[in-house]
Amino acid sequence: MQIYATELMGSETYDAQGHFVGRVREFFIEPADQPNRVSHFLLSRGRFQPLLARYNQVGAVAPGTLRLNCSERELALYTPNEAWLAVRKDLLDQQIIDTQGRKVVRVNDVDLTEQKTNGNVELRLTQVDVGLPGAVRRLLQGVVGPGLIRKLQNPLPQRTIRWEFVNLIEPDPLRRVKLRITHEKLEDLHPADLAEMMEELSAAERQGIIASLDEETAAAVLAELDARLTSQIVEKLDPEKAADILEEMAPDAAADVLADLPKETSEELLEEMPGHEASSVRGLMAFGENTAGGMMNPEFVFVGEMSNRDEVLQWMRTQDLNVDQLDTIVLLDRDARFSGTVPVARLLLADPEQRMSELKTDPLLGVPGDADERDVFELFDKYNLRMLTVVNSESRPIGTITVDDVVSRLVKK
Repeated sequence: MQIYATELMGSETYDAQGHFVGRVREFFIEPADQPNRVSHFLLSRGRFQPLLARYNQVGAVAPGTLRLNCSERELALYTPNEAWLAVRKDLLDQQIIDTQGRKVVRVNDVDLTEQKTNGNVELRLTQVDVGLPGAVRRLLQGVVGPGLIRKLQNPLPQRTIRWEFVNLIEPDPLRRVKLRITHEKLEDLHPADLAEMMEELSAAERQGIIASLDEETAAAVLAELDARLTSQIVEKLDPEKAADILEEMAPDAAADVLADLPKETSEELLEEMPGHEASSVRGLMAFGENTAGGMMNPEFVFVGEMSNRDEVLQWMRTQDLNVDQLDTIVLLDRDARFSGTVPVARLLLADPEQRMSELKTDPLLGVPGDADERDVFELFDKYNLRMLTVVNSESRPIGTITVDDVVSRLVKK
């Protein structure tokens, strides 16, 4: 039998002798034991201290009625436990993340299913109701009987989420640990989807999610968030955690984040970062925000123009490269000056012994670090570029600007 949380709340409870014990005021799940089993029922008794019935003390359940398989004397007095998930307090009307649908939704009701075990009835949470039927049940709860409510809800469109696709939002780190809430499901989402969902949450909820993600995922999500929200989150993080996240970000993205923070905070975080990463970020922060240097990433792939195709591929296999962003290779001449670029697609189709100098594209395009971003946009548009090299006063490459950097900058305009 399926029963809804709204039908269970306020249910009259009777012991094995048929004596009235109290009314169900709340019921709990103990995630550390069973992630979806209702483990305890809180029974209110007016001015008397509430009682607590365990899952194995329940003999039968029906809408509006709970029958126990023991006497009232066997029930324990209620004491709060932060390691329990309270269905009314922590689920009903709360925002959750639907990891399958990639959206934030509000819980209207909870669907429970009976499971008979060893002479007692266990209730298992199977899905949450985020649609109109659940809202109707909440609205009419206590006004009309459960039977009539079920008839009224039947024609309404269903919108439910299976419990295994639900990710709870718990901003308190200590309680999150007690509830065994992990964000492994969120780490499987695309960072852009997760960032979009986080924008719908409160500041405390956003903070709680970022603090519990691994550094690599958190960095990818922050890079997708609105700059204002990113600054708020990073400023409130533990400095060590914030520095670890910034270290996982592309240097240009980390520089953008730090530039929006108070100087004292950004300096503290730079001190927490490893020397090489901190030095790269400081170098980028020296450029104006709206310049080529302020847009570039100082981490890029470069090789000598006299290398052949096979030598380059063998070298690349030994490097820890971000293959998702590897689109173009920068070439250097004998004096380590910028001499051209080679698209990876052209490299893969070349003959094994073909030199890189024979594969480079025309014309030779590079911009100084202090070039205005509008000049950068015009070059990308005019030559349909995917990457543009930034050079110093000696024509040596110091960074690259990719098309996604340009798109992100234009979107924020």
